[in-house]
Amino acid sequence: MSELFEIPKGALEDLIALLWSEKFAVFGPVATDGGIAFGEVHEASDLPIKQRDVQAPGRYRLGDGVVEGEVFGVVNGAGSLKPFFFAPEETLFEVHRNRRSLRIEETAPAVRRLAFIGVRACDLAALAIQDRIFLHDRFRDTHYEARRKDTILVAVNCTRSAPTCFCASMKTGPEATRGFDLSLTEMDQHFIVRSGSPQGNTIIEKLRLKAAGEGEAAAAHARTSACAATMQRRLDTSDLPHLLYEEAENPRWNDVATRCLSCTNCTMVCPTCFCTTVEDSSDLTGAKTSRAQRWDSCFTMDFSYIHGGSVRPSGRSRYRQWMTHKLATWWDQFGTTGCVGCGRCITWCPVGIDITEEVAAIRSTEPQ
Repeated sequence: MSELFEIPKGALEDLIALLWSEKFAVFGPVATDGGIAFGEVHEASDLPIKQRDVQAPGRYRLGDGVVEGEVFGVVNGAGSLKPFFFAPEETLFEVHRNRRSLRIEETAPAVRRLAFIGVRACDLAALAIQDRIFLHDRFRDTHYEARRKDTILVAVNCTRSAPTCFCASMKTGPEATRGFDLSLTEMDQHFIVRSGSPQGNTIIEKLRLKAAGEGEAAAAHARTSACAATMQRRLDTSDLPHLLYEEAENPRWNDVATRCLSCTNCTMVCPTCFCTTVEDSSDLTGAKTSRAQRWDSCFTMDFSYIHGGSVRPSGRSRYRQWMTHKLATWWDQFGTTGCVGCGRCITWCPVGIDITEEVAAIRSTEPQ
């Protein structure tokens, strides 16, 4: 276990200033449009200090907190790290035509050195899954790779959970165990700091942080343990994916189909979903054609469209595809689950469909 250090809450400014001085654009949770999203942070006051989020199925509200001086009282919002590395829409290449030849030009992504502060353990786990898909699978996504390079991640361990969180069930939180450069645990007057990389060690040295006192590790761990113990939602993963394979015809799929709007909210806010489509367009003269990639969703009718029609024409089949892929067939593809327990799909579903509730219902419902 690495050595622990302390940083006073007032010295958070120094960390942010150091990252900017090292030519990193610093992003963190900021209040915007009534919610929390990752935005540029130039000083600690940009963070949602003394604010907390109220979340429930189909409901999100940001309000004043109850703990004086609390910096990271909010859990998460609709936005994750995903769009910073896996662009919602981008041009992949252009084809230029003249009278005698075609010239293909790959479009290079705009790249900045990024540093994130206030990243939750579930989002670190989601980023590791995205890395697995885009960097460590058979083919590498060069655009993702370019954006992902030279990133600094400062995690914040959760000391409270939202009512829709279930990261403890997925073993992805509430305490960050890997994938970070620094991790912070918020105490009353300071943060407990742990390094997770050589970059993290360098930052600690430059900030000249003092070692944490005796008992600080236990006190910090007690806070994250209490967060896990009080988490309101659970997902029993003991027999997944077998359960979903065996229950493909369970009547519960009909029930959820009567409520699902196929709005794609769950896939848009999910930090691991990676479905895309491509669109080709050309100018009026036909001299230039470009191909763009944009996010898509398995909930859209066109996503599974082939000659003759859609493979999954019903809401029932589309929801079943999404949940079965997330919790079952993802294991077959990538050797891991596709769910990190962040609860965003529950909070941001307009009708409050709860993936943990659906799994429990399928488990308890006998197929007809």
